[in-house]
Amino acid sequence: MREASRGRLEARMRREKRWNLAEPKPGAADLAARLKVSPLVAQILVNRGITDASAAEAFLKPSLKSLHDPQAIPGLTHAAERIARAIRDNEKIVIYGDYDVDGITATAILWHAIRALGGTADFYVPHRIEEGYGLNSDALAQICKAGTKLIVSVDCGITAIEPAKVAKARGVDLIITDHHEFHSENGKPLVPDCCATVHPRLPSDAKPYPNEHLCGAGVAFKLAWGIGSAVSGAAKVSDAFRQVLLEATGLAALGTIADVVPLVGENRALAHFGLSGLKASKLTGIQALISSANLTGQKLDSFHVGFLLAPRLNACGRMGHAKLAIEMLTSQDAATAQQTATYLEQQNRKRQAIEREILDQALEQIEANGYGTESNCAIVVGDERWHPGVVGIVASRIVDRFHRPAIVVALNNGHGQGSGRSITGFHLAHALQSCAAHLDAFGGHEMAVGLKIQSDQFERFRESFCAEASRSLTAEQLTSTLKIDATAELKQITSALVIDLARLGPFGHGNRKPLLCIKNVELSGPPRRAGKTADHLQLHISQGGRFMKCIAFGQGDLADTLKPDTHLDLAGEPTLNTYNGNTTVELDVKDICAARVH
Repeated sequence: MREASRGRLEARMRREKRWNLAEPKPGAADLAARLKVSPLVAQILVNRGITDASAAEAFLKPSLKSLHDPQAIPGLTHAAERIARAIRDNEKIVIYGDYDVDGITATAILWHAIRALGGTADFYVPHRIEEGYGLNSDALAQICKAGTKLIVSVDCGITAIEPAKVAKARGVDLIITDHHEFHSENGKPLVPDCCATVHPRLPSDAKPYPNEHLCGAGVAFKLAWGIGSAVSGAAKVSDAFRQVLLEATGLAALGTIADVVPLVGENRALAHFGLSGLKASKLTGIQALISSANLTGQKLDSFHVGFLLAPRLNACGRMGHAKLAIEMLTSQDAATAQQTATYLEQQNRKRQAIEREILDQALEQIEANGYGTESNCAIVVGDERWHPGVVGIVASRIVDRFHRPAIVVALNNGHGQGSGRSITGFHLAHALQSCAAHLDAFGGHEMAVGLKIQSDQFERFRESFCAEASRSLTAEQLTSTLKIDATAELKQITSALVIDLARLGPFGHGNRKPLLCIKNVELSGPPRRAGKTADHLQLHISQGGRFMKCIAFGQGDLADTLKPDTHLDLAGEPTLNTYNGNTTVELDVKDICAARVH
């Protein structure tokens, strides 16, 4: 698409962002004094509902003691006992995983746990393009034929009603562990007939599991913990296996952050300790992965996982076969792991090039067919030229640009594989349920889904999905909202504040990075475009005698409209920028508007 045409399309769709500025709530000053944090950090905690000093202390210092008892997950106790028996009897166990980061890390967690406890474990992960998502009957038949006595799924299987019958007919026990949406019939969960089903949201006679947002790797971590207890015959695992579990928090953190589940409660604890453990991980595959991203020796945060490490793990599943990533994470040979990590980096670069090409073609389709108008509540695009392994990322890019739920489908020889991403308030998996008549298969959760479709059903599906979005979404939901935590003055934004704000991490879904409003700053000097393609905007601002440099990513077009000495309101995230050994405080600007009268 020509740049001018793309610019017109995006300008037409770009509504003014709505600023949702949190009103200061009482109690921040007292909390700041008790916690010895800056008033701004205390205000953010209070505004986010953390008003009690002990709760705030626990939030700022996550503890593994906050992890819930694994036995509270429905089905886990029975599953752990069956796997423990398989370990004792030296039965062959196959872990059946998914090909995304969550499934890859979940597989590695369970593999290491079973091996550490003396069991015999292998793994199987389907080919994304040739087999598609989840358990499939042919693969299960082959696994059973190879002499396997127990199959354990991770991050998939909750809707595999028919494939589960294959294992049962062959006398092979199947344990399903998953966290995705399950289908219902007459108001009751419709789950496969198997040895055990481990799922944090399944109904049980006991109290509901406290964390309904546990990801696949989190479920695998809890199951590994439960297996350790079952093998030891006590509530506590052995000291040696405790070290295995501590090492596994790094893998769990990768899956948790990459799967974009809310980083609150025990998810936050797993992510916090896992990120700390990644740097010193003894797993050769983890070290090779970190090295390939040039992060060796660095303190890792959720940004490094989400944008540097996870895409490398995802790349092989998108462009080839995810088993390579699992082999890297389970290998003890450093040279082999490093070779695989280098290959994943090459695959990731290839994926990026294909992604850019598909996105351009998708934007052309959106423009040509008028799908990008404000009256449309959803976007569904498809093409025979597209690589099915990359459509999920392209869907994310479309959502970022247009703030609409998006489904992107790769059509090929009468069949299609698609992925979808959503916006807050629109449950994708439920929406697909309403369009099920046009789909061969689908699965996922609120924010991300996958589907299979016949090409001749594509237009009907598009109509049905867009109609469902129109029924469900309001104009307010379709307007991009910036949730701003507090108002600050430029003099408050110091390196000490940036360090203090970092204590609120790890950041991600459910625990966003703090966004501050700086009102009535003066634009000092002309703004200029920045970056290789001049897409970004660089500003210098001043307020009360203090000056600061700002960067606004993706807002380079504003360089032609902003004039020096203009007074602005900015919404931004304070950051530290190190260049040539010098560290300065900058503002990462998310939105700009003319200063309002205050």
